[in-house]
Amino acid sequence: MRVLHIITTLSEGGAQQQLRLLVRGLDHHCEIATLSQTGPAGEQLRAGGTTVHEFSSTGDRDLPTVIRLRRLIRLGRFDVVHTHLYRACVQGRFAAWLAGVRHVVATEYHVHGTGPRALYLASERLGRITIAVSPAIAGRLRAWGVPPERIAVIAKGVDAAEFRYDPQLRAAARERLGIAADVPVIGALGRLEPGKRFDRLIRAVGEVPDAVLLLVGDGPARASLERLAVIEGVADRVRFAGAVTHAREMLCAMDVFASPSDEDTFGLVVLEALACGLPALYAVCRPLEELAAARTAVDGTERLTPHDPESLPRKLRTELLSFAERRGARLPARSAGSRYDAAHVAATVGGLYERIAGERPGTRAQRSATRRTTSKRSRRFRAR
Repeated sequence: MRVLHIITTLSEGGAQQQLRLLVRGLDHHCEIATLSQTGPAGEQLRAGGTTVHEFSSTGDRDLPTVIRLRRLIRLGRFDVVHTHLYRACVQGRFAAWLAGVRHVVATEYHVHGTGPRALYLASERLGRITIAVSPAIAGRLRAWGVPPERIAVIAKGVDAAEFRYDPQLRAAARERLGIAADVPVIGALGRLEPGKRFDRLIRAVGEVPDAVLLLVGDGPARASLERLAVIEGVADRVRFAGAVTHAREMLCAMDVFASPSDEDTFGLVVLEALACGLPALYAVCRPLEELAAARTAVDGTERLTPHDPESLPRKLRTELLSFAERRGARLPARSAGSRYDAAHVAATVGGLYERIAGERPGTRAQRSATRRTTSKRSRRFRAR
């Protein structure tokens, strides 16, 4: 089976890394088309032997890019088209329909802050199924008007081997960051934006003597976070590492991981921290919350108490005390279960391809109705 993945961008990000893991785990020939310049994730994919086609889309309603995608799909004789992120979902579905490919899958990682709903829904009817990475995303898709029978929930995945602890990586990262080997490090990872609430960590580290806070990532809130560190008198104990291609080295440099964001997020970074042997404090992590609801706990994890400003500094001090009692020993790698293993996710998606490719098409009347509907939507797309 030949599969073309279409993604809005291959710059660094969670969706891009999920696509990399998916392509690596699928037992099918996969190629990728990106609607913007290839970034670090694209270079990783090319280095691994995956063909990456680069387009330059100027907007969500970019008909010339749709035509170029249609040509690629036809020339490549792809059996399945799998789209990722809003713009790629819209343009990729239309392009696949124009190319005569009916086996179209989309993955939605988030649906807030995206483009026009009507345009998205018009393209959605040209696909077969949309994968939601969490029940919350599935709920938002239903609220948008996507029929429940056209939604499948398949979680994000982690390759634990990619995050295994390495003391040499730890030493190298700390030396580069100017952090002594015996200094306890509280770490966090993510895009520096207000919703991630890294300001809580900066305020909390002022109540955790001798510890250094390591923030890994970049974004629009960096300047304000740097100012806050100065105001709080902890600028000498906060390190801004910037964006990284892969988080493993930075996680190795940490002793306690904290995710203070109370956004409605999946919490993948927490699972990556567990794979690296870190104790983890979190405000939101759906996989761990599901386990807790089933009365199953993962050692070395604790949820932050909502609406309690003292919860974070208090639990950080407790975790660092435990770290000192272990004399710096790392915790074993842990996971939230096989459901979140990257290989399992890839196998599940591959099974979905096989299922939709094996389904019988609708009746002649149904196909005629679909052609009439999609023809109208195509004209609306061009008009927009």
